[in-house]
Amino acid sequence: MSSDSAVAKRPQPQPAPQSDVVIETHNLTKVYRDFWGRQKVRALKALDLEVRRGEIFGLLGPNGSGKTTTIKLLLGLLFPTSGRALVFGQDASDVSKNERIGYLPEESYLYKFLNAEETLDFYARLFNIPAAERKERVNRLISEVKLDWARRRQLKEYSKGMTRRIGLAQALINDPDLILLDEPTTGLDPMGSREMKDTILRLRDEGKTVLLCSHLLPDIQDVCDRIAILHSGELKELGRIDTLLTLQDETQFRAKGLTKAAEDEIRQVIEKHGGTLVGMDHPTTTLEDLFLSIVRESEAHPGRRAHERMEPR
Repeated sequence: MSSDSAVAKRPQPQPAPQSDVVIETHNLTKVYRDFWGRQKVRALKALDLEVRRGEIFGLLGPNGSGKTTTIKLLLGLLFPTSGRALVFGQDASDVSKNERIGYLPEESYLYKFLNAEETLDFYARLFNIPAAERKERVNRLISEVKLDWARRRQLKEYSKGMTRRIGLAQALINDPDLILLDEPTTGLDPMGSREMKDTILRLRDEGKTVLLCSHLLPDIQDVCDRIAILHSGELKELGRIDTLLTLQDETQFRAKGLTKAAEDEIRQVIEKHGGTLVGMDHPTTTLEDLFLSIVRESEAHPGRRAHERMEPR
């Protein structure tokens, strides 16, 4: 047998299957210490978390709860005191994985003397995007964030809302698989906020994964698939947002065609009076009420650990 045929018949290595888990943390802990090495702040305590491919995941918590620390650990900007964080199956300290990540910080640190075109072209060059593709991508992103009319104005003339828009475009310049957004709707008017949320939903529809931090709870409620609530560095609640907001101990009925006498009756009486049962399900609370109740419970009973709440059977 010739060497060529032997090579042809040799089994070829198969690519590893793509994991559905994009972010995972195991017992992730971060302690900030003072000059003498004494513990100053425990910013994050034993965080266990998974973010799955193609979902919008909300990270919630009051100031000082560990949200920003978590993002910095995922980006490799900080190193954990103990535990581990993995992104795309790689250790978060491996900066090569950042080529697949887009990041919009709470405050966009952009060069104020550049205009929108120059800003995006600069960041595209950092990713070694070819010239023709770079030009097309810059023009497309400026249009998507509705800044065509201000593309040649220096960023120092931009309002806070305009800066958030160009910051989002910068976060998407490398066509990332994972997008980290910290307070993305800050400074936007109601129309701009709606457009930002529509963009986030579109990114999910394109198969991208979004990790979103926000203090604006209605924004989280509008777009997120799952959420985690942190308080004092600990995970206090985790699960699908529709499951978390459903009041399982209450049931509501919607009916039509009933007389006043039948309105107070139960299902059998609705049928007895010839009414039509339009719906029967559990009412929902708001994310704001859920968030406040969890924070208050955490303050009253510190140390409770969260387990992911799944959909009821």
